[in-house]
Amino acid sequence: MTTTPHPLVTRARQLADDLLAPQAETVDRTEVPAGHIEAIKRSGLLGLGAPEEYGGSAVPASVARETAEILSGACCSTWFVQTQHHTPVATLVKGAAPVRERLLGPMARGELLSGVAYAHLRAFPRTPVRVERERGGWRFEGTVPWYTGWGLNDVMLLAGITGNGEALFAFTEAREQPGLRPSPPMRLVALTAARTVSLELDGLRLPEEAVALRTPYEQWAAGDRPKTVAASPAVFGVTEAALGLLDDDIADPLRTRLAAIRDRAYALADEAAPDEHLEERLALRLRSYEVMRAATTAAVVSGGGRSMALTGKAQRLAREALFLLVQGQTAASRRAHLEALAS
Repeated sequence: MTTTPHPLVTRARQLADDLLAPQAETVDRTEVPAGHIEAIKRSGLLGLGAPEEYGGSAVPASVARETAEILSGACCSTWFVQTQHHTPVATLVKGAAPVRERLLGPMARGELLSGVAYAHLRAFPRTPVRVERERGGWRFEGTVPWYTGWGLNDVMLLAGITGNGEALFAFTEAREQPGLRPSPPMRLVALTAARTVSLELDGLRLPEEAVALRTPYEQWAAGDRPKTVAASPAVFGVTEAALGLLDDDIADPLRTRLAAIRDRAYALADEAAPDEHLEERLALRLRSYEVMRAATTAAVVSGGGRSMALTGKAQRLAREALFLLVQGQTAASRRAHLEALAS
């Protein structure tokens, strides 16, 4: 019996086949074009996790994972820009009423694309971004080391630590403004096209009604921890793209290993509580890296000298794999990964 794909999975596949994959090497050498983002906005994919009453689709997690695999395998840079959007949507769904009512509908319908500036919270007790109360709002000071999608995003979800140890998240426009200054775009070994900058915050003032979430840091970190040990759908997407460049006798054993890892990782995501099986989830994440590394390396080897051309798909996938090794990395996951490599 065959199962009809979810309409948004079909839409993601069409977008990948017709637009993203054919232009991926060109985008990799330049930048994600505004046209790609407009196509994503029109597709309905930005509302995957948003409630239907706000214009979203509220799809099952399995659909969101499948679309992520498709987009990342087609053009990892475009996937990375748009994937930032889903955390702000999820934050608004559970967040404060004024900003939710103002932004959730436009974001769910694809009228606005949001970026995120919160990964630096994982450096705690270091506080790269500090937040202080001011009359009628908050003042942000410090440096956001990484911000992706500059010039493509409409708004951003910015986070910092307050003086009493709370994590505070607030929305602002994704543009240069008093108290917020971007660096020049970073030149990176992979995903330079995703338009990543750092942000200098020097007295950025945001009103109280911009705040989406304010919670003790420990409580936020407990909810964030499962995300940093889970296997990423993008790893599976890039690996599948690399396997597509190989002959079946090489690809099939790797594809079998990949399927076993994916099935177990997704089963844990669907069936276990978020704070359960954290060690096994991290082990599966590391095993997915092993297969991705093998598949992308095999694609380069299979392509021979042609793989060294910047127009070659294999070398792009291999560099994207390098990026995925450190995306969402924490001190704990880094240590576990290094120990696994050493053993």
